[in-house]
Amino acid sequence: MATVHFHMNSPMSPAEVMGVLTDFSPERAKEWPTIDEEHLTVHQRGDTWAEVTEGTAAQWEHARYEWDPASNKVTTTTIDSKVFGPGGGWVFEMTPEGEGTRVDIQLTREHPSTFKGKMLATILPFSAPVLRKSFKGPLKSA
Repeated sequence: MATVHFHMNSPMSPAEVMGVLTDFSPERAKEWPTIDEEHLTVHQRGDTWAEVTEGTAAQWEHARYEWDPASNKVTTTTIDSKVFGPGGGWVFEMTPEGEGTRVDIQLTREHPSTFKGKMLATILPFSAPVLRKSFKGPLKSA
């Protein structure tokens, strides 16, 4: 199992950050640099959960998102992916800080299913700067 932790500061409120993380409209592919329209499918959706496949041709993931506005937390569990097997995923915790929000982010990857996945799992603990960059635009972070 490989894990990376990092945090970001956003000028948005915790509710706005949660809104960005859980917006599964067609705008999602425009907002996130790691998602294209051809690889965004919302399979099912409830009030506080969604099952989604998203990514690109090179790297997609089928995941279950669950969120709790009261605790300012979003959890994503990997069901399947092109590179990694089931299990693992993302945890986002939002904490009000000053005029914005501190977003603590954890990515865990389990069971790499390909050679590429095994290589990525090896470097994952060092990938916070690259991952942070992919969140910079959507979270309006400096």
